[in-house]
Amino acid sequence: MSAILKSISYIFHPLLMPFLGVVFYFSKSPRFIPLPIIKAKLFSLALLTILLPILLFFVLKKIRKINTIYLETTEERITPLILNCIIIFLVAQRVLPSHEIIELYFFFIGILLSTLACLILSILKFKVSIHMVASAGILMFFIAISIHFNININGTIALFIIILGAIATSRLHLNAHTYIELIIGFFVGLIPQLILVNYWL
Repeated sequence: MSAILKSISYIFHPLLMPFLGVVFYFSKSPRFIPLPIIKAKLFSLALLTILLPILLFFVLKKIRKINTIYLETTEERITPLILNCIIIFLVAQRVLPSHEIIELYFFFIGILLSTLACLILSILKFKVSIHMVASAGILMFFIAISIHFNININGTIALFIIILGAIATSRLHLNAHTYIELIIGFFVGLIPQLILVNYWL
């Protein structure tokens, strides 16, 4: 059971969530978007939101800005969160600008706001659960897409709620976070997406 719970933290890592949200959008959107454009967007996102942060992690570890991938202290989180804010901003401005795919643009603005909130909390010495931040943001985006396109994805939403619960259980089991850190993380991820729904729904 311990191995399963630990693997959940890796499978549903926060780095993968933005890419998952975009894949979900392209799979459910009734709009016609040429396949070459979809592939180009996904390739760019994979490079910027997954590969680049991994490379930056090794650089930061080499220069001793961080010690482990777990970012166990709030001090260790500050530099990676600043870099992630820059990356997310570039994605929103260059890869998914508002005049192209407005839903994904505001999805990433929501991610940016959540990341900024995590950064502020880290500066204030509070270690919010970034796993919960990312998962809650994705869940709200799924619900908004369901309403926006008037599609029935109740099964997907229910499954992701179960997954979110498994992620929370995993983080508690690994002693990575307290209950309050998980709860605050949930709302830090959900509220920006909920507020920004007003601009595109």
